[in-house]
Amino acid sequence: MTTRFWKFANPHHFGKLVAISTPVLWLFSFLLLMTGLLWGFFFTPDDFRQGSTVKIIFVHVPSALMAINCWLMMLVSSIIWMVRRHRISILAAKAAAPVGLSFTLVALISGGLWGQPMWGTFWAWDPRLTSFLILFLHYITYQLTWMYIADKESAANISSLVCLVGSVFALLSRYAINLWNQGLHQGATLSLDQETNIHNAYYIPLVICILGFVLLFITLVLVRTRTEIIYNQIELLEKQGRKHNA
Repeated sequence: MTTRFWKFANPHHFGKLVAISTPVLWLFSFLLLMTGLLWGFFFTPDDFRQGSTVKIIFVHVPSALMAINCWLMMLVSSIIWMVRRHRISILAAKAAAPVGLSFTLVALISGGLWGQPMWGTFWAWDPRLTSFLILFLHYITYQLTWMYIADKESAANISSLVCLVGSVFALLSRYAINLWNQGLHQGATLSLDQETNIHNAYYIPLVICILGFVLLFITLVLVRTRTEIIYNQIELLEKQGRKHNA
């Protein structure tokens, strides 16, 4: 099983996997997102306290969840790079960063739009909100590392360290509400505790939206990783050409 997994570290096998899987992933992510969002926004009741603003949950919760999990995926890929030096793993982390940054931005904006009518402000220095903002800044730092460090090996090593440090805030943003009892941000939306779990009217469309966001994330990362591999191969060919001409 392990051998079959590591064969996808070969660019050829990885390219074939992406070519076969992405059309199906695009289709199912689109169907799930359309079903979940249309159901959530048009066929769920208004909340007795929050009114129609509660429906922001169908964008905010999945995007926040994927922003955190994207960074954790980058962490795993970075550790694989640091331990085994598999280039596809670090290219996958690089490819995932803009996707995670987009999810984080969507979560921050949708959270502000949701928070304003509830809290009377678009922003509060709540533990979870603050740690999430710091995570957003780490996403930007990660991408700047790749943009401004010319040597790709050094960029890969330094970006991996950035990912390790940023993972602290990824975990804080997930569990801050459990670490600090104070704060405006609510607890977990999906819970095994029936008293804190979301009402059944919102539960199913929210789960569908989350699945759609997950598939969208996987699809975008696969496509972007294949693109990074192609760019990497072109750079290697250009270097070999310059050496040959010299």
